[in-house]
Amino acid sequence: MRTIVITGASSGIGAALARHYAAAGTRLILVARNATRLERVAEECRARGAIAEAAQGDTRDRAAIRTLLREVDARTPIDLVVVNAAINGGGREGRVETEETAFETADTNYTGSLNVMLPALSLMLERGRGQIALMSSLAAYAPLADAPTYSGAKAALVAHGLALRQKVRPLGVKISVVTPGYVKTPMGGELKGWRPLEMSADRAAVVIARGLARDRDVVSFPLPLAVLARSVLLLPEWVRRISLSAFRFNKR
Repeated sequence: MRTIVITGASSGIGAALARHYAAAGTRLILVARNATRLERVAEECRARGAIAEAAQGDTRDRAAIRTLLREVDARTPIDLVVVNAAINGGGREGRVETEETAFETADTNYTGSLNVMLPALSLMLERGRGQIALMSSLAAYAPLADAPTYSGAKAALVAHGLALRQKVRPLGVKISVVTPGYVKTPMGGELKGWRPLEMSADRAAVVIARGLARDRDVVSFPLPLAVLARSVLLLPEWVRRISLSAFRFNKR
């Protein structure tokens, strides 16, 4: 029995990954705040033959998430954890995001991710096997003026994940960082602006799962946008400012 934990599983990429992995012989632990949507995704996964458990929870609750992971692992060792729960942040109508929004975004997207990753890592290191996927974004390389805390938190996940990968890979634990471009999700639908090379969440799930199966250090897509994003920080500031101005957005 393969056991997979996915946070932020009630919609978007998290839900698409749950459906992708759903099959006989797979146990899915799906975590999200919205219980109704989460149960709907779990039912879809059960229809595909998987054992799917809906665990309503907030990744910002460190103690509760640690307890959940330990309870799950005690029943059947966790093989893969997809650390996916996140929010957009940013300011409305083009304004600078508020302090409240900035702290909520940082607490969810970075600290919340650590609340999942670090306890899972400890469990996996104890037995010398397991895999963790950290959901970052191409905004980590090409920071968006309209979402500074989102961009910063996603950049932190890239740095943290790749540093840990070097340390724990010889110990049997795999860590990959996923940096998607634009994906059609409810979260992405909150933003109004240019979204080049946007793909469906189901297609993104296929690309992510393939990259994880190959133990890629960074799973970046789509390729043209990934190449562009990763070169942005090498540009002079004035060129970068002009280049990224095309990607400005407003929250709906």
